Amino acid sequence: MDSPLITSIIIIVGLLGLLAAGVWIFAAMLVVSIVGLYVLNDYSFVRIGSMLTSVQWKTMTSFELAALPLFVWMGEILFRTRLSEQIFRGLAPWVNWLPGRLLHVVILACGVFGSVSGSSTATCATISKIALPELKRRGYDEGITIGALCSGGTLGILIPPSIIMVLYAVAAEVSLVKLFIAGFLPGFLMMALFSGYIVAWALVNPDKSPKGADPMTLRQRFSLLVELGPMTALLVFVFGALFAGWITATECAAWGVLGALLIALHSRTLNWRSFWESINSTLRTSCMIAILIAAAGFMSSFMAIAGIPKAVASSIAAMELSPFALIALLTFVYILLGIFLDGVSMILLTLPVVLPMVTGAGFDPLWFGIFLIIVIEMAELSPPVGFNLFVLQNMTGRDVFTIGWMSLPFFLMMVVTAAMITFWPQIVMVLPDLYSR
Repeated sequence: MDSPLITSIIIIVGLLGLLAAGVWIFAAMLVVSIVGLYVLNDYSFVRIGSMLTSVQWKTMTSFELAALPLFVWMGEILFRTRLSEQIFRGLAPWVNWLPGRLLHVVILACGVFGSVSGSSTATCATISKIALPELKRRGYDEGITIGALCSGGTLGILIPPSIIMVLYAVAAEVSLVKLFIAGFLPGFLMMALFSGYIVAWALVNPDKSPKGADPMTLRQRFSLLVELGPMTALLVFVFGALFAGWITATECAAWGVLGALLIALHSRTLNWRSFWESINSTLRTSCMIAILIAAAGFMSSFMAIAGIPKAVASSIAAMELSPFALIALLTFVYILLGIFLDGVSMILLTLPVVLPMVTGAGFDPLWFGIFLIIVIEMAELSPPVGFNLFVLQNMTGRDVFTIGWMSLPFFLMMVVTAAMITFWPQIVMVLPDLYSR
């Protein structure tokens, strides 16, 4: 095949056709890659098998990838504790003075739980179990409640540790520690924008904001806050040691699992049933991600042989887009992909093509990792495949398009966050730069 662009069109059509037919994503990537190497590049099956073996060995033996199942297990253990209930109860007395009151607890609780779960879906599901009935009982507006829960859950993949961050670090070959550090300020910025919108909404709709609970003394507030002590100690110890350079990211994950087990033991929620459930769930999630990584690594090698990344980059370069126009185009493309694919698949399918273009435009791959995660968060709120929409659909009975509409204002806050870090990349890079010194 003379033209890599024609090859890329054939690949995209073939891949979308297989996905539309219900073929598993990893299988679709393998089929397209094997057929492409055999038909388009005249590779023999023996050579394809040898290439598949070597690529999988290289991809799956990454040291940083070992952190993935450990972070997943850490989140699965804490998912089965009373941590979300303690977070909600401990933070509520401190925000009653703000317009919107307990809605701010939703955002804070999602941020805190997200920092230990690393999963958007787990964060959304866990906090919603506690917050939905409580806010409904107190008379909070359903639309703003569902929107806050759906969007707040996305913080699970932005505030480290994050499963998506581990995948991006491995695929883009960037420092996982620096990527973790880079996620903090954008995560806090997004939380602030979410809360800012809630304040504005509450001031415009005072009749939809119920009165606060009875005031508590300072002693009572601190007594509830003390319940978060074990989790706070875990985060400070593990991430403090990581950022101080005393342990690697993989060791950080191992210590996190140990701390999660101790927290579960302390809260008396650790038993043999919950222990084995956490292991089984971790195995299922980790194996699913691992096979996607292996298939994506093989597809990346095929695309490199076919010259597709270079051809696509050259085509976009020929369009003479400015760096900001390129980022705007990629944002639109990723939101569109979010209608059909989950975040893991989006990263693994597109990064081989997109990353060379982004770095060629002068953007730091570390910065692009955070930007990409924010855009994936937007996709989590995009019907009909946004995972957080499914979580709230199961809990509320509302259809995904209604939930997506309720989440629209928070979606726009994500767009503002993405724009801010694009125009002021220091928001992302300042902490990793300080760490490098």
